[in-house]
Amino acid sequence: MAALPLILFFTDFGYDGPYVGQMRLAVGRHAPATAVVNLMHDAPRFDPKASAYLLAALTPRLPPKSICVGVIDPGVGSTRAGVIVEADGRWFVGPGNGLFEIVRRRAKTARSWTLPEDPDAAPSFHGRDIFAPAAAQLSAGKSPEDIGAHPSDPVDIVGRDWPDEFPALIYCDHYGNAMTGLRAASLAPSATLKVIGASGAATACKHARTFSDVPPGQAFWYENSNGLAEIAVNAGSARDDLGLSLGLDVQVA
Repeated sequence: MAALPLILFFTDFGYDGPYVGQMRLAVGRHAPATAVVNLMHDAPRFDPKASAYLLAALTPRLPPKSICVGVIDPGVGSTRAGVIVEADGRWFVGPGNGLFEIVRRRAKTARSWTLPEDPDAAPSFHGRDIFAPAAAQLSAGKSPEDIGAHPSDPVDIVGRDWPDEFPALIYCDHYGNAMTGLRAASLAPSATLKVIGASGAATACKHARTFSDVPPGQAFWYENSNGLAEIAVNAGSARDDLGLSLGLDVQVA
């Protein structure tokens, strides 16, 4: 028997607390044989736009036919719709707030559906009550139409006015490295990235291939393992040493 398509979770829930476990249980009720992977649970909190660029950078390494449940959803319980997006054979289920727009835009082929409302769903936890069950049913072989979704017009998709490259800091990792929403391939190796930190001081970072190419304590930018331009400090923390925080603008010179 062929394995069911993998389900991945991409959320801002954090790893502590009851939320991730409840979503896994929701998958198990509908498709108990489906494997679930925690792609990340520390995506930019309350920020679908920044998360959209981060998810798009991670997407090329997702397995074919996999199903990503994305939940960065500050508008949960409002009139925003839930959506299903199929992009180059991978599936995405979550809020229709732009979270999947950059994935959709960069795909060679993409389709989208709007999920039906569920009056029995908890107004504050659509990840458990709508999105995870929908993903599980897709994994079990049902089509979007089978679960009540209907095709949606891409013109109505939130985020269509967002730029192709996002010149801002979108994520800081465990080491304090600061990822930007810019793909490194869009920048010349001679480009300098400039960010103004919390103190008001501007830091200009030149390009290096990797950490060992600069002295300890020096700031630089490089192409990270997911193709994004990332600001780092060799043997240090760009976040702490440079006073960086998410949402800061990045200037390219």
